[in-house]
Amino acid sequence: MTKNVLVIGLGLIGGSVALALQKAPQVKVIGYDAFIQTRAMAKTLQVVHEVVDDPKLAAEKADFIIFGTPVNATLDWMDKMQTWTLKSTVIVTDTGSTKSLIMEKAKELQAKGITFIGGHPMAGSHKSGITAAKPHLFENAYYMLTPHAEELEENIEKLETLLKYTHGKLVRVNAQEHDHMTAVVSHFPHIVAASLVHQLYQENAQFPMTSSIAAGGFRDITRIASSNPLLWRDITVQNREELIGQLEQWLKEMDAVKDLLQEGDVALIEQYFAMAKEVRDELPISAGAFYTSFDLYVDVPDYPGVISEITGYLAEDNISITNIRIVEAREDLFGILVISFQNEDDRERAVKCIARKANFETYIS
Repeated sequence: MTKNVLVIGLGLIGGSVALALQKAPQVKVIGYDAFIQTRAMAKTLQVVHEVVDDPKLAAEKADFIIFGTPVNATLDWMDKMQTWTLKSTVIVTDTGSTKSLIMEKAKELQAKGITFIGGHPMAGSHKSGITAAKPHLFENAYYMLTPHAEELEENIEKLETLLKYTHGKLVRVNAQEHDHMTAVVSHFPHIVAASLVHQLYQENAQFPMTSSIAAGGFRDITRIASSNPLLWRDITVQNREELIGQLEQWLKEMDAVKDLLQEGDVALIEQYFAMAKEVRDELPISAGAFYTSFDLYVDVPDYPGVISEITGYLAEDNISITNIRIVEAREDLFGILVISFQNEDDRERAVKCIARKANFETYIS
């Protein structure tokens, strides 16, 4: 029997989920978006099997409902859903990046007999909107599920059976654990990155060349500060309690570093950096919560046509690139040319391609 999956919100995340689920057997993916232009695009690009103008009517026949909307919008939809006529067996989930508020609201649905299991596919892109949606966006990325403790195992397994077609790594945690962990590895680092950029901006007023030489480590550590401000405004507000706790820990750490510098003990300073290096080097290389660029640094000689030469070699091997740039200030960088790829596999293929056809040295930062 065909299962109907209604995806509400057809941007990058919702659209990518819809495309991935089209690979599931005996599944019909129905889509809705609040913007009529997005609905038209979804139909043209065949992001879903069917586009509807009224999600309430489509929800009546749905076996699964997936909210691909920002958390605040999802909370509004969950309010509306309480008046909808739904199948008694329907399973509802979301894709929001914070879970505590969502799962608290889910108790209201639970009281009405509606099964809600929170979800967060921890992948993204530097692009947004339905045109950036890809069926493989979540491959090998963690896909977090946050069911209530009393949720029936049967319902969780049904959702996992559907979501396995995203090829994400499905894991279960509770909402509080999720929000704490994502605060540590994703949300708080965005605040740190933004603060470093603010500091650069202030310094640049007195030393105008500062931003011109900001490459290497500074560019790497602040890359995520280029993310959508509205998205991060909402995430910061929604997860502010966890972020305040992280900020307090960070301030204590910075006080400790300040003491370390004032003491000037070279052995302790070296030990501080050595420990950081050891922990950092042991981190797994995998898709994170948001867009990760897979950069390849190429040490090329400066002669006319060298960039088109390299991109031509990559094109011959059907290797797609997402960005290419030349860096002038190359402190702790090994190559003048930086090529970004969508995934690690493409980058590895590029390394072999360039070594075989151009014999230029390549480096991974």
